[in-house]
Amino acid sequence: MKKLLALFMLCGALTFGFTTAIYAQDDEAEQPTETTSSAVADDSMASEDFVVEEETFHQAIKTKFIEGGWQFMSIVLLCLILGLAVAIERIITLNLSTTNTKKLLSNVEEALSSGGVEAAKDVCKNTRGPVASIFTQGLLRISEGIEMVEKSIISYGSVEMGRLERGLVWISLFISLAPMLGFMGTVIGMIDAFDAIEAAGDISPSLVAGGIKVALLTTVGGLIVAVILQLFYNYLVSKIDSLVNQMEDASISFVDILVKYNLTQGK
Repeated sequence: MKKLLALFMLCGALTFGFTTAIYAQDDEAEQPTETTSSAVADDSMASEDFVVEEETFHQAIKTKFIEGGWQFMSIVLLCLILGLAVAIERIITLNLSTTNTKKLLSNVEEALSSGGVEAAKDVCKNTRGPVASIFTQGLLRISEGIEMVEKSIISYGSVEMGRLERGLVWISLFISLAPMLGFMGTVIGMIDAFDAIEAAGDISPSLVAGGIKVALLTTVGGLIVAVILQLFYNYLVSKIDSLVNQMEDASISFVDILVKYNLTQGK
């Protein structure tokens, strides 16, 4: 009997110890889980804070746009959209108009020496850009003498320059129009603020500050649009100047090649 009781006590002690060890392991396993859960919760809160900040920023822009008066702010935004559309179209066109003039001159000279004027015309017609078009016009007048070739190159060069500058007047218009619309919105907003002061019969700082803030938002919008479009305008002007310089240098070299070709052919 005593041995049986001792055996029961030993089994109970072993069972209690094993259960205690299991509980201890469970507690240790639960601690990283709680830490992981807290870390996930912190990450979620950080993500939510980021989303809130992101939404707040866009909401602030929308609010400022509405506060500035949607009538004038919409027109200013339209100026930005139209100006950027014209600027992007011009950038693409000017980049496509860029020609490797050295390679073109080499091909033209090789065609003149091997296949004559017709071969040189084919080379120019198969090359993209204003420089190749000017060369084509010069080759069409080669039978009339070198002086007519030079006049043709100068005349058609002016035409190509006008094509390169096409659209810049609209960008310039939007650059001037956006701040003017902003100033107009500011003046109208100031008038509304003074009307509110007159209706209230008291110069309240909050009333004056609110009216002036709303009035100045249109000016800020117009100036931002003008600055953005001015950057694109200056880039386009510099690109056009570079293309014009290439046209002039290539035209001089082209005339020299024609003179050399005429001399070698005994013309």
